[in-house]
Amino acid sequence: MQRGRRIAFDYGDVRIGVAISDPDAILASPLTTLATGDKRLSAALAQIFSEHEPIAIYVGKPSNMDGTAGLAVEKVRNFRALLEELSSAPIVEIDERLSTVSAARTLRESGVNAKDAKLRIDAMAAVSILEFALSIEKSKS
Repeated sequence: MQRGRRIAFDYGDVRIGVAISDPDAILASPLTTLATGDKRLSAALAQIFSEHEPIAIYVGKPSNMDGTAGLAVEKVRNFRALLEELSSAPIVEIDERLSTVSAARTLRESGVNAKDAKLRIDAMAAVSILEFALSIEKSKS
């Protein structure tokens, strides 16, 4: 597997969770949470890409439990187009079904209170997306 950092995004109407891997793609960690409607979103994303120089970018693909496209597909497509403008790294959409559920469970099991969990859940959902993406990468190498 190629050495380098990977970044994952969990796009939401209010917030965007961001996760990053270590250079060896072993660990996925929460990086930050961005406000979806922030006027400085493009600048914040450009700074993340400049600072971390990802070799791959993963974006959660909203799907219903039956596998059909979710309602947020168009919003995620627009977000992906923005990412493509800001980075030359390949962008891959990853099934995000249950990523937020998994993140909520992890936070609850870690003893994080509900107020703090609300602030951290989007980045943790991005961690779930990134962990899934890394497992796919590892299975192919």
